[in-house]
Amino acid sequence: MSGQDTSVRSALTHAGRRVLPESTQANPRLRQVIADRREIAAMTRDRVSSPITAFKFYALTTPGKLGVIMFAMVLACALTGFYASSNLNQRSATMESLIESSEPLAEAAEVLYSSLSVADAAANSAFISGGRESPDLRHQYADAIASSGTALVASADGGDLGATTGPSAGVSVRDDLDTMAVQIPSYTGVIETARTNNRLGNPVGSAYLVQASAIMQGNILPAAERLYNQRSAAISEPQRTLTVPPWGVYVALFTTIAMLVISGRYLARRTRRHFNLGLVAALVALGFGTVWLLGTGLASVAAANTAKTSGAEPLHELTTMRILTQQARSVETLSLVRRGDPGQLDRDFNSAINQIRGTTANLLADHDDSDIVTPLKQVQDSLVLWERAHREVTQRLAAGDFNAARALTIGTGDISTASGYEQVNTSLLSAIDEARDTFRNNINTAQKLLGYTGTVIGWLCVVAGIAVIGGLVARIREYR
Repeated sequence: MSGQDTSVRSALTHAGRRVLPESTQANPRLRQVIADRREIAAMTRDRVSSPITAFKFYALTTPGKLGVIMFAMVLACALTGFYASSNLNQRSATMESLIESSEPLAEAAEVLYSSLSVADAAANSAFISGGRESPDLRHQYADAIASSGTALVASADGGDLGATTGPSAGVSVRDDLDTMAVQIPSYTGVIETARTNNRLGNPVGSAYLVQASAIMQGNILPAAERLYNQRSAAISEPQRTLTVPPWGVYVALFTTIAMLVISGRYLARRTRRHFNLGLVAALVALGFGTVWLLGTGLASVAAANTAKTSGAEPLHELTTMRILTQQARSVETLSLVRRGDPGQLDRDFNSAINQIRGTTANLLADHDDSDIVTPLKQVQDSLVLWERAHREVTQRLAAGDFNAARALTIGTGDISTASGYEQVNTSLLSAIDEARDTFRNNINTAQKLLGYTGTVIGWLCVVAGIAVIGGLVARIREYR
């Protein structure tokens, strides 16, 4: 028997060599032992030579499965926290940029556009007063030119100067700013020439005034309008995303919570324990973050939507109405400068008034509970007075009574186009201020609501990841 044991050991030690006697090789039990040893040696060599094979071997065990689950959950928490934090902080930064940069630039462009229109209308009104113009009209013109200069500097000091403003890519913000910087001094120079000739009683003064108005209407105002539209678009575009809830963040959070619940059920079946404190803590952290986001996120979206519908959109319409008001006043006074058949100028006036009336009615219908309702109703009433005075001026001009027509155009009585224009302009300024306040207040509210949400959710995801590690590592150690 001892001789046979010696033969078996020799066979096991010298694998691959035929050292067993024939009687030993015929033993099936011995052959099985040798086969098992060879299989174990092969598996050992494979595990040592291939980490992937070793990982697969370990992953099939219960502690290996728990390790894979832990890694997947920690990775999910980390990715969710990073995505939620970056997405929400970007939203907050966009809102802050709207308040600090985009809206002031749009306001500067609006002031520039409207001030230039006011200057043109004031220059025409001052000219038809005859001789030395009234101090009020002179002061109004000087203030408008000064405001336009300040607004031009503010419009150039920020934003993307290479962005396009016109319908074609050939017109940029820089091009329009250069146009206004060159043309405004030319305009004021021609106006001073017209004013000098008007004081001296030279008829050529009206020709200079028409030339100045052509520079304003043909070159300066189109550039100012393109700039204003571009600055307004810079406000409108971000709001399209700010008024949509962050669905991606919601999906990421709910997916991670679902993964935690499924992992908890699997762990309960394996360990016969209903709860794992680590997974419960992770669920509490992510659940708190989700509830917080539902509250602040939806409230922020509601505030941003109010800023868009009750602030930015009516603000753009009101600004357009004010520009139309200045243009109507400009063509109205220019028709007196020419002292002829108003013709196209009168048609332009009626077109501008009709557009103002139609836009006012639409805004009242869409924003019947807004703060702009009262000034808009004042606009409607003032338009009636302005049109009645304008018809009276037209009748006096048709009868050849220029002095009476001039008195009705630049006078301060109840029946005066100047009074009607001032009332419309003042009401529109009030409505613009209300719309701007609504926009800024709601964007500011939305930014405050969402301010720290992204950072808080990011840290809650970190806490959830740490809790998952703490809960599963304890279970994995039980298998050692």
